Amino acid sequence: MKKYTLFVVILFTCWLVNAQTAKYSNEFLSLGVGAKGLSMANAMVSLTDDVHAAYWNPAGLTRIDKKYQVALMHSEYFAGIAKYDYAGVAYKIDEKSAIALTYLRFGVDNIMNTTELIDNQGNIDYDRISYFSAADNAFMVSYGRKIGKIEGLSFGASAKVIRRTIGDFAGAWGFGLDAGLQYQKKGWQVGLVAKDITSTFNAWSYSLTDEVKAIFEATGNEIPENSLELTLPKVVLGAGKRFEFNKGWNATVAADFDFTFDGKRNTLLKTNTLSIDPHLGMEVGYKKIVALRAGVGNYQLVPDFDGTQYGTVQINLGLGIGIKDLVYIDYAFTDLGNLSIAQYSHLFSIKVAIDQFHK
Repeated sequence: MKKYTLFVVILFTCWLVNAQTAKYSNEFLSLGVGAKGLSMANAMVSLTDDVHAAYWNPAGLTRIDKKYQVALMHSEYFAGIAKYDYAGVAYKIDEKSAIALTYLRFGVDNIMNTTELIDNQGNIDYDRISYFSAADNAFMVSYGRKIGKIEGLSFGASAKVIRRTIGDFAGAWGFGLDAGLQYQKKGWQVGLVAKDITSTFNAWSYSLTDEVKAIFEATGNEIPENSLELTLPKVVLGAGKRFEFNKGWNATVAADFDFTFDGKRNTLLKTNTLSIDPHLGMEVGYKKIVALRAGVGNYQLVPDFDGTQYGTVQINLGLGIGIKDLVYIDYAFTDLGNLSIAQYSHLFSIKVAIDQFHK
């Protein structure tokens, strides 16, 4: 039975690829980055104003307050089985424009390959076990610029290259574009981003050994062939308001709405062609020293044992600490809606912002 472990992994992945031709493709790019955004339920399209804007809305890069910004995040899902990593670097070119580089990886490592566990004499040899990874990678180059003479209006775009691999057995290359707008006036903030505006593609190719092909044939399954996987466009519209109080206290509230056009999804609002997924976030802070955050989103209907359905939401909490307007450490406690130990995560991220390097 162990001999078929790799076969099961590859078969499941191939099925997943086919199932995602029109829906849920490249979903690792929807997880979010930075503990601040995650704790606010990803309601960041209108609010984002730092290096993380390259992911949320590249138009927000124009609001970077320091010349250089670097951000890192590491998180683990499903009791540590899957690992999600993010790194971003941003550079403020001038008062009107900025650029950024982003790297994302979501992967499961150390998967056992037991196809050679049994040798030609029928003996089990554990030394013949090897390991591989199934990983999704994305590289993004982003640019944001303020538009003309309209104060508070900016535009941004991101080009992304996607590399997905399943050990040496299968791999895909993909390319896509995102574009966004932001507008701020008197504390109000509005954002719009169109993701995968060109319908991001993943071109899959397979390299299976004769032994694995024989397993596919013996079990009555088709041998996977090179294929093209598409990610259809998604539009996110968001709005927020920042309130300033006495003695440095402030509060921010925001709401984002994800519009998908790939058929009915399990969201709060849905039709056969359009689904709308709202998420809300808020933050209360003191200057740039400390902030408390919360967010709610990801509403879904879940079937019960008796055939009925009940609604669930994902609740997120977070804390942010700033040190001398230089280092920012953020924490998020996410995915409480499922009430499952394997589903929620403690996430930390760090951001460093400086105007110049000391000689």
